[in-house]
Amino acid sequence: MGVDTTFVLVPGAGGAAWYWHRVVDELERRGWKAIAVDLPAADESAGLAEYTDVVVEAIGDRRPIVLVAQSFGGFTAPLACERVPVELLILVNAMVPRPGETGDEWWTATGWKDEVGEVDMDAAFFHDVPADVKAAALAEEPPQSWTPFEEPWPLASWPDVPTRFVQGRDDRFFPLDFQSRVAHERLGIEIDEVPGGHLVALSRPVELVDELERLARQVSL
Repeated sequence: MGVDTTFVLVPGAGGAAWYWHRVVDELERRGWKAIAVDLPAADESAGLAEYTDVVVEAIGDRRPIVLVAQSFGGFTAPLACERVPVELLILVNAMVPRPGETGDEWWTATGWKDEVGEVDMDAAFFHDVPADVKAAALAEEPPQSWTPFEEPWPLASWPDVPTRFVQGRDDRFFPLDFQSRVAHERLGIEIDEVPGGHLVALSRPVELVDELERLARQVSL
């Protein structure tokens, strides 16, 4: 693991780099380089290709790269792995697409609608987020175009890059058992558990960075 390693952090729906600010601070405090990406979530003309362009531009010529993707970021980050060298891809409470599947189809195809169904969104997302951080998150909350959810995931297979799956054991939106099954069925891997809910980067940044570091050290960077 080299001192030049950069963690590039891809947010989920809403596309706000701010989501990662507590993780960025913690990574940098420990001596890592970290970049959180702002996706063009409010742009109705922007789809997966445009999201990928932004991630690739953020990576630039930095090497080595640990690419981390939260939630819907799981649709974008693998596409970037096809365009630039990435030493490790870490999915965090993420959606895992299959070839040709849209983000809109994912909910039924994975069985989420049957297993989870209706949820209280406020409780599902913020039940373990500190009150001050929640207030700031709601103030920062950007709109999300549905355009990238309507596009088929374009890869024929998952990219040939080491992939790990980190899941918050307290996630009420994508529950642990559900994610464990999806990761096994779609990627053939087991999940690594951390404490925290769906917005784990806001609720438990220290524990999440502990796990990101542990996984990064397993790969020769």
